[in-house]
Amino acid sequence: QVQLLESGGGLVQAGDSLRLSCAASGRAFSTYTMGWFRQAPGKEREFVAAISWSGGSPLYADSVKGRFTISRDNAKSTVSLQMNSLKPEDTAPYYCAAKSGTITRYPGRYDYWGQGTQVTVSS
Repeated sequence: QVQLLESGGGLVQAGDSLRLSCAASGRAFSTYTMGWFRQAPGKEREFVAAISWSGGSPLYADSVKGRFTISRDNAKSTVSLQMNSLKPEDTAPYYCAAKSGTITRYPGRYDYWGQGTQVTVSS
């Protein structure tokens, strides 16, 4: 069992940066693939980024590639999402998720979810 707690959301202007963090409790964090997703009102949950247990070869949605960076610290059981050059269309609650096994962008394959942290980008 893994519990996830996101932090770092807020209200920023277009072009600004934010860093989201997700703290995991429970055992075996270092064995989990970790992902970030977002879900704007009225839309389906959308993949943002994912990172394997080793931290190698992360995946990104095309909409955030080159602007967002996912990283993890297995010693601290945390995963972070550095978001630069934010746009109004990035506005959404952001969710941290964990799964066993291989990296994937499909939310249905993640087993554990946090409660989310709101990111709002004004134009």
